[in-house]
Amino acid sequence: MSNEQQTPQGPRRYARVLSIAGSDSGGGAGIQADLKTFSAMGCYGMTAITAITAQNTQGVRGIHGIPPQMLGEQIDAVVEDIGVDAVKIGMLHSPEVVHVVAEAIVRHRLPRVVLDPVMVATSGDRLIASETESALVNELFPLADVVTPNLDEAGWLLGREIAGEADLDEAADALLDMGARAVLLKGGHLPGDWVVDVLALARGEHHRLGSQRIVTHNGHGTGCTLSSAIASQLALGEPLIEAVTKARAYILGAIAAGAQVRTGHGHGPLNHGYAPVAQVVIG
Repeated sequence: MSNEQQTPQGPRRYARVLSIAGSDSGGGAGIQADLKTFSAMGCYGMTAITAITAQNTQGVRGIHGIPPQMLGEQIDAVVEDIGVDAVKIGMLHSPEVVHVVAEAIVRHRLPRVVLDPVMVATSGDRLIASETESALVNELFPLADVVTPNLDEAGWLLGREIAGEADLDEAADALLDMGARAVLLKGGHLPGDWVVDVLALARGEHHRLGSQRIVTHNGHGTGCTLSSAIASQLALGEPLIEAVTKARAYILGAIAAGAQVRTGHGHGPLNHGYAPVAQVVIG
């Protein structure tokens, strides 16, 4: 018998979440935001880095992609030793990288996949090549438990503008028709004091989540943080609706806690550590 403490259910361990995404040198988004979020929600975070970016709160200066083979080796190394309870996927900059990730999900049977189709930074800088969009849809939409686009990303995927709250349900259904199992369409880019997101589980089966808009200049990394929080809650065993609801509550708190803090000269980060939870031991 090993020295590892045993329980009737098996060895004690943490809820394990893998982020497959790009690195943000400014620390507000990407891998860095994901790890902060996993820790704040009581999970053990791991990474497979897809690209290195030179960026800060003002914008992206450069992107250097990690070779696809090296990305695959990162995923294999983590899965084969530590194991994975949930996966968050962020920036994938090329079709080759998309293929490596899709193949790894299938080969390792990775569970509870949250796909954040990152295409543009908060600063407006485009982060992926246009040909990568079709690869995301064809290879990863069918493998993800939920896809979490903002309105700009959904508009690019659908080839049309989503102009108002009345368009959210139809747009979410259109994304389901593209192969997504579930869609969280984030309405934060629409004007108004009330923010509405739509969680579509099937055509006509929609859940609306609304909240008062928080006035802040610090919105860098909100999409990364929300998708990571959803993955964390799924890893902890929450069903999708509850996972989205709890993740959304966390990010609203993180936005509010960081709203008046100045970090850099552009779009600052959230306060990811405003209410950390001790790492949860399961098993």
